[in-house]
Amino acid sequence: MDKIAVLDFGGQYAHLIANRVRRMGVYSEILDGTAPAQKLKDYMGIILSGGPASVNAPESPKADAGIYELGVPVLGICYGHQMTAYALGGEVEPGVMSEYGPAVVKFQQKKGIFEGLENEEKVWMSHFDQVVKVPEGFEIVGGTEDCPIAAMADYKRNFYSMQFHPEVTHTPCGKQIFENFIALTGAKREWNLDQYVEKMMEEIKMKVGGKKVFLMISGGVDSTVAFLLLEKVLGSDRVYGLFVDTGFMRMNERKEVEEALKSVGIGNLHVYDASEEYFAALKEIYEPEKKRQIIGDLFLDIQEKVSERLGLNPDEWFLGQGTIYPDTIETGGTRHADVIKTHHNQVERIKKLDEAGKVIEPLKQLYKDEVRLVGERLGLPEHLVWRHPFPGPGLAVRCLCAKGLDNIESKESLEAEMQQIADRFGMKIKVLPIKSVGVQGDERTYRHPALVYGKPLSWDDLDTLSSRLTNQFKGVNRVVYGLSPDAFDSFVVDPSDLSRERISTIQQADMIVMNYLAEAKINREIWQFPTVLLPLKVNNQSGESLVLRPVCSEEAMTANFYRMDFEKLNELIKRLIGLKGISAVFYDVTNKPPGTIEWE
Repeated sequence: MDKIAVLDFGGQYAHLIANRVRRMGVYSEILDGTAPAQKLKDYMGIILSGGPASVNAPESPKADAGIYELGVPVLGICYGHQMTAYALGGEVEPGVMSEYGPAVVKFQQKKGIFEGLENEEKVWMSHFDQVVKVPEGFEIVGGTEDCPIAAMADYKRNFYSMQFHPEVTHTPCGKQIFENFIALTGAKREWNLDQYVEKMMEEIKMKVGGKKVFLMISGGVDSTVAFLLLEKVLGSDRVYGLFVDTGFMRMNERKEVEEALKSVGIGNLHVYDASEEYFAALKEIYEPEKKRQIIGDLFLDIQEKVSERLGLNPDEWFLGQGTIYPDTIETGGTRHADVIKTHHNQVERIKKLDEAGKVIEPLKQLYKDEVRLVGERLGLPEHLVWRHPFPGPGLAVRCLCAKGLDNIESKESLEAEMQQIADRFGMKIKVLPIKSVGVQGDERTYRHPALVYGKPLSWDDLDTLSSRLTNQFKGVNRVVYGLSPDAFDSFVVDPSDLSRERISTIQQADMIVMNYLAEAKINREIWQFPTVLLPLKVNNQSGESLVLRPVCSEEAMTANFYRMDFEKLNELIKRLIGLKGISAVFYDVTNKPPGTIEWE
């Protein structure tokens, strides 16, 4: 079977590139970015991924220059674009302004893989460095306002590269670019998902052999599909499912999960109430990464405790997980990747078990959209397949904690500079004294959100304002729009950790949101709708602040904030502001990147 190689330099989207190629019917494989050229001689084409490093740094991963002598088409993306320039005699320097999110490329030529594109195309950017001089034989193909060499090509040798990300759904012309590249390689389109599922099932049989699988279930689509797949291959008597109630589930979720899983024939399902253990372990824990680590470690403690109670022989059992590829990427699970956030199923203890060959993760090469397709093929009902994604750690990562005020470096000067941009939109701006997780240039950030408020503003203007602020100011990685109250005069950070009272508040808020989405019939328009609780008092009022974070996405690696109809949004605000313990409501208008979907 013809195949295309994706060289992974640690970018957030390396497997997304492979996913896009596979969707077009061509088999693709991920290899380390530094793989020797000799290992790549049997591939029809080579794609270089993005990555968090700078090609000018001595320790950064470098492609074998021999790949450019194999006589096959080469496509460089983001870091791969810079790598191509660096390897072939061009120059790369830090950009005057970083770009995160949407940008417009003006194409000077439309040949080769750029054939069929418009003169101007909206694309997705996430970078610090940029190419400032093309190598010999290359021509500048297109540029943006802040990145003059956003695309370049050597048409004679079929070498192409671009600073933007054609693999994400937010670059509409990306599909055409990949179609053109595959056509240049001459690769036959012989690959499909059904074949991959068959391959997965064979791999499960071979890996598990005569042993059994102990699977931790969250009730989400990933672990449910993993359970069904394992049961189909191994039989229900060889797959033990454990649903752990952490205390951080949605309102009534435990009952709903049990009923839903039993309705699709999952019989070997057991429930463990771990809420007391989780609240005790997370008392006075404030840092988001530490919360995730504790949650993941405690998952393993419970699995081991239940195994001992049942008298299970560890040598006869695998630990099964519903891990999907974004979990491993955001945890820095490939060699050159930066840690964005640690997923509960990717903590060090699980990695060690994996290295020892004791973990089975049948979905770890798939994205959410592919998992849903597999779920449909396995007969899962629509309401389970299309449930909004819910984080493994649950509401624990939607309930921000703080010891107290988080001082903002050069707050007055930062706000003054940002206000100059906000003034163009007739808005006021403040930097909030808390921090959230983001992803910029394939690196994890932990920075302050900016609050914009004032007159009603269109979603287009809010999108533009948000992108300008996060691109220009490194001190912020997220922008929220103030919905209620009308003015924001003062902020007090209320020292808070994870308590049952706070979790109860976020459960009620989440239920109001989820019920309203169903009532308004817009739940299928939204990929995910986190409701986030901030320990932030506004205008000396009692109560905390809520952030609404609805997003549109297909695979969770990139996302656009959802543009809710304002009439519907106003109705939702009325319902939320009447909730006891809530004094302010914000709407997150940040795309991913630079803001992750979850705040922690």
